[in-house]
Amino acid sequence: MIEPLPDLLIQPIVRAALAEDLGRAGDITSAACIGAGTRMSARFVARQAGTVAGLDCVRLAIAALDPTADYRQAAKDGDAVAAGTVLAQVQADARALLSAERVALNLLGRLSGVASLTAAYVRAVQGTGARIACTRKTTPGLRALEKYAVRCGGGINHRFGLDDAILIKDNHIAACGGVAAALRRAKAAAGHLVKIEIEVDTLAQLDEALPLGPDVVLLDNFSFADLKTAVARANGKTVLEASGGVTLHTVRAIAETGVDVISSGALTHSAPSLDVALDAD
Repeated sequence: MIEPLPDLLIQPIVRAALAEDLGRAGDITSAACIGAGTRMSARFVARQAGTVAGLDCVRLAIAALDPTADYRQAAKDGDAVAAGTVLAQVQADARALLSAERVALNLLGRLSGVASLTAAYVRAVQGTGARIACTRKTTPGLRALEKYAVRCGGGINHRFGLDDAILIKDNHIAACGGVAAALRRAKAAAGHLVKIEIEVDTLAQLDEALPLGPDVVLLDNFSFADLKTAVARANGKTVLEASGGVTLHTVRAIAETGVDVISSGALTHSAPSLDVALDAD
């Protein structure tokens, strides 16, 4: 079961999206066409197969405009659903429901798209032992939600920001004067709970890093042959993460080299939204 995000984290995102959509005068279409106090029943439906994420966004978007709404989920985040599956049913003030509709669908579709693409990657490496991870290539303002959606799809999260782990990348190495210098400085500065990962571009850099005991080594854009060599050289002494050139067509072959983690920014920056809709009863 996927642990849900606290409403406290989701509400500001949902409310900001509603404020953006309502603009300066509110939903003038619903106000013009629908009588005050009219109630409406409707269903949120998946128009295509996929993995669900973001139903709490739907609930909170509706509740923000109609606290009396009767919202009932028929599916759970993380569920794999077929086209036509009813995800939730709602009875609410018609003006409020239609005003919340687009924000609810935007977030539900976006997050379900991330979860669905992640699930496809996870299925592709099934049985290899490799785990699929996201990156910080997220939509500004939506990182917590998109990383949650990755978990709904069966993936794991990389660091959430610059402050929860040390990741020494190629430009850090260049600025420090080399792999060993960067690692020594990181180890001297890191607290006892802070993990250190270093990105390497070549097997020579890997050989320089391994004696210094990094927690994780990121193998950036390695060939399949070099990935296998890196796994043999590391010999289980550190976690190996492969990144770069990762697609649904290549991810299985990458996993079969024996790396521990495969990270891909595509999970969040290139996931197409799942087609979801609000259908009136």
